[in-house]
Amino acid sequence: MDERLQKILAEYKGGQESLIPLLQRVQEELGYISEEAVFGISERLGISASEVFGVLTFYSQFHLQPRGRHIIQQCAGTACHVRGARKIIAAVQNKLGIKAGETTPDLGVTYEVVYCLGSCALAPTTVIDGKVVARLTPDKMLKLIGDLGT
Repeated sequence: MDERLQKILAEYKGGQESLIPLLQRVQEELGYISEEAVFGISERLGISASEVFGVLTFYSQFHLQPRGRHIIQQCAGTACHVRGARKIIAAVQNKLGIKAGETTPDLGVTYEVVYCLGSCALAPTTVIDGKVVARLTPDKMLKLIGDLGT
């Protein structure tokens, strides 16, 4: 078992009430929740692995796969869709060689499509590493990706 995971697990006592804080701590440290972590958490808290997995898959904040150093969230909600999000998504997928919801093999970028960023007046919008970028075009988005240096 990964040393970092062992150290985290040692900080928690048994009981289902520790599950979400423990999942958050593991993801913060490891970047995602591995299968090894699911079974370690299950054993440590004395709950079934299926219960751990059920919570993991219920909350969108948890990730079961490694994520990229850069996270791009592209809005495809109504306003963004009407203003060209589909073309931006196609351009990004082509550039990165991955589909929305995937991470590049070098773990450089995770690309996600979301359905509202709350910036409809600025559509189409994206969030790159927590920063909102407005009034996108495919060319502008490809330049932003190039600037990431992945």
